[in-house]
Amino acid sequence: MSLAIRAEGLVKHYGETKALDGVDLEVPEGKVVGVLGPNGAGKTTAVRVLATLLRPDAGHATVGGHDVVRNPRAVRSLIGLTGQYASVDEDLSGTENLVLLARLLDYSRTGARAKAAELLEQFELTDAAGRAAKTYSGGMRRRLDLAASLVGNPSVLYLDEPTTGLDPHARNEVWAVVRKLVANGVTVLLTTQYLEEADQLADTITVFDHGKVVAEGRSDELKRRVGGQTLQVRPTSARDLDVVQRILGDLTGVRPHRDDDTGLLTAPVNDPVLLSTLVRKLDEAGITADELALRLPSLDEVFLALTGKREPEGRLA
Repeated sequence: MSLAIRAEGLVKHYGETKALDGVDLEVPEGKVVGVLGPNGAGKTTAVRVLATLLRPDAGHATVGGHDVVRNPRAVRSLIGLTGQYASVDEDLSGTENLVLLARLLDYSRTGARAKAAELLEQFELTDAAGRAAKTYSGGMRRRLDLAASLVGNPSVLYLDEPTTGLDPHARNEVWAVVRKLVANGVTVLLTTQYLEEADQLADTITVFDHGKVVAEGRSDELKRRVGGQTLQVRPTSARDLDVVQRILGDLTGVRPHRDDDTGLLTAPVNDPVLLSTLVRKLDEAGITADELALRLPSLDEVFLALTGKREPEGRLA
């Protein structure tokens, strides 16, 4: 397995605060690695070190085989970076933004305009190419920002919370763009505050907490590592809640969690065969259910178990 990014023992202090405390990170070529963590966990600091914007106090990191401290120019020639907020000039048009960046990267005038047109088409912005960026929707601005990060044809792309503040439709647009980039061989290091985003895009997930890596693996691996499965049932009639709660409790040996507002009962299980047993017990009792499922823990539950912190509305800062 070829690695696009390798970090070993990264340490970074801000005064008395240790933002990175011995971080190890590996990102295979052509894959998406998602980095999750609560506020102040060190996610953005790690990206800034790997992008040569900060020097680590200790440790070692390479991008494309080039050391981020000893050979930062070679690293910069390989990478693109999209930060938490769109960095395009809102008074310039989409074309003007991209042409400006291309000229700064030593494209000829003709080459710069050709590159801008290519990226605008790739990101479905051709119809808005001549409009000022300030007239773009949030999703369009983020797509233009992503296009700007690709002017230099990077093989490694850092996406630092790329969909912050976007509505679900615009977020889906950005996700589609990221999937296309990866399909074309681009390696992506993604930090995100949206748990669903990591679930949707990342091949593997690394969880940061207090400047350290506390867990890593595929989404399903992390869910299985945290615990078993959850059996959930919602009886058709609220009058049956007491009976179903007793049946579920007898089967699992634990007191089910009961939500009287939604009528949903849940209990952890380690034996998936209990689902069929529950179906039989409900049938024997003459009880029907609108919902009956066996599921792995959510990524939100994984995060809570690993860090002891729950962020509102499934978001990580």
